[in-house]
Amino acid sequence: MTTTGWLIVGFPLAGCILIGLLFNRLSGRAAGIIGTLAIAASFLCSILTFISLQDRAAGHKQVVTSLWDYAVTAGIDAKLSILIDPLSIFMALVVSGVSMLIHLYSVAYMASDRGYVRFFSYLNFFVFSMLLLVMASNFLILIVGWAFVGAASYLLISFWYRRTTATTAGIKAFVINVVGDVGLVLGTFFIFKQSGTLDFLGTFAQAGKISGADLTAGCILLLVGAFAKSAQVPLHTWLPDAMEGPTPVSALIHAATMVTAGVYLIARMWPLFEQAPEAADVGMIVGLATLLIAATTALAQTDLKRVIAYSTMSQIGYMIMGVSAGAYAAGLFHLMTHAFFKALLFMAAGSVIAAMAGEQNLDKMGGFRRAMPFTFGCFVIGGLALAGIPPFSGFWSKDEIISLVAERGGWHWILFAGAYVGSFLTAVYTWRMIFRAFWGDPVPEAVELEGGHLHHAEVHRNPASGEEEDTGVGFPGPDHHIAEREFPMRAAMAALAVLATVGGFLQIPFGAVNAIDNFLEPTFAGSKYYSSLSPSDGFTLLGLVIGASLGLAGIAVAYRVWVQRPGTAARVRERLPFLYRLFLNKWYFDETIDVLVVRPWAAFGRFGQATFERVFVDGVLVDGTTGLVRAGSAAVRAIQSGFLRVYAAFVLLGLAGLALYFLIQAS
Repeated sequence: MTTTGWLIVGFPLAGCILIGLLFNRLSGRAAGIIGTLAIAASFLCSILTFISLQDRAAGHKQVVTSLWDYAVTAGIDAKLSILIDPLSIFMALVVSGVSMLIHLYSVAYMASDRGYVRFFSYLNFFVFSMLLLVMASNFLILIVGWAFVGAASYLLISFWYRRTTATTAGIKAFVINVVGDVGLVLGTFFIFKQSGTLDFLGTFAQAGKISGADLTAGCILLLVGAFAKSAQVPLHTWLPDAMEGPTPVSALIHAATMVTAGVYLIARMWPLFEQAPEAADVGMIVGLATLLIAATTALAQTDLKRVIAYSTMSQIGYMIMGVSAGAYAAGLFHLMTHAFFKALLFMAAGSVIAAMAGEQNLDKMGGFRRAMPFTFGCFVIGGLALAGIPPFSGFWSKDEIISLVAERGGWHWILFAGAYVGSFLTAVYTWRMIFRAFWGDPVPEAVELEGGHLHHAEVHRNPASGEEEDTGVGFPGPDHHIAEREFPMRAAMAALAVLATVGGFLQIPFGAVNAIDNFLEPTFAGSKYYSSLSPSDGFTLLGLVIGASLGLAGIAVAYRVWVQRPGTAARVRERLPFLYRLFLNKWYFDETIDVLVVRPWAAFGRFGQATFERVFVDGVLVDGTTGLVRAGSAAVRAIQSGFLRVYAAFVLLGLAGLALYFLIQAS
């Protein structure tokens, strides 16, 4: 088991290195095949480790295995070690399994891109970083994996570096994630100061002995890291801009990897958060705020990928709220089902965007259900799962979170009500997107349908990147057909469609099936919430009925507004211009951050440059030092007369001075 545990992390790293070393020698789809096989091998090792873990006794399902001492200094003793337990293997299965399908999809989707080999090297590095993060057994290795994920996300978001918008989005994501990294490091310091160890299991054993103030401060700082990585308000603004990366990157970041890191962190640190209830409350409140803000923002967006991106923010809000409330298995269950249907939605969106030669604007789409029936079917399945319609996976996982949060009672009923408002909005914006892209007639200036195939008016753009290409090689021209015909893309989408349909049956209420609960139970043994949060069958049934009804109502509203009466949305915008501008401008978070953070620091930097740097650094340190050196060298040059007798006199004077010094010392 320990060997396969290390191989889970090792195979993606080996794939990244191998592709990098053979960068100039790989041709065709070789890089894609190597990268996909590496992740498939990691997924296979995850399955083998899962089986081995199941065979162990109930009290022996936490195994720490080390390779060597990573850092031993100044009271720190951290090993390069991984923790094999139900939570880490659960995450490894989701990360490697969904990433394998995204790699398979990318083999065809990125085939025409000039950076094909580089893309798969980056993609393997990203998966390695995420697996290192979830398998880490101590805070130091967690921080390393956390930082690697941030670096890999920058490389992938700014993959099309010739586009200014892509590089800007990559920098923005990197900077905001560094803010989260600082929070994670400082939170680790507060906890280490009290516990004296960086090891997870050792820290958890002493959770009850850590002083309340330090523990609360440490947990809140850990939440800063979680909010930045999982795109929770106010550290969420990087996520929509991350859509500048290729569609497979969007699927990878938004589905099973980067944005779920914050959910994993809170679930992993449950012994600390249960001892710091104030920090857990912050997590629940921010989760609710995020899911509502993201849902309302998605209602006004017209970029296909950005709508899906805001849905990711909203769904991660449910997960953050769930794990912060103590509904650990429910939050992780939704993490898994969300990985299925969100990766599916991004892949289907990528198929549409490829057919549109890079165009992502919903205003230029329509009628795709006839031209792209397979993609349409996948979009519908993903949309039903996201909207929480039975029996699709999102129905079971999202409503379980809401029911368990309500079970906490008191002010948590506000979370209960807000979560169901978000559920209704989710159905509306999801099916607004589907109806606008797939119903009606094609927009005349954008596309034309001929024989069931889509032909686009723009003829010189890479369908993957949306860039104008000057090579004229490897991408469809004016007569290209729909991209869904590529077998790797169809295979990956079909697998995810099946998982999005049946994945929810792993956890059915009323005691019917509890596969997720039973598997994760050893990790959360000792939690005061894990077993106590168990709503009655009647309340659970009521929650499921409310969730399904709101989902269906949202679909009905979307159908009424965007299919039956297409002018309704315009009339609502005219009557509620303030709300429309608020949602369209993403609640003005970017503008607020620009005014409160960016501009003051930019002004401070200009002031420092004009005063401190020019006056003190350039004037005093640089000019003053060089002036002294010049004056000294001028004085020395003046002494250099060039006459031998003068130099001899100086030597004699020096010797006389030394002799006088020794005579005085002797007396």
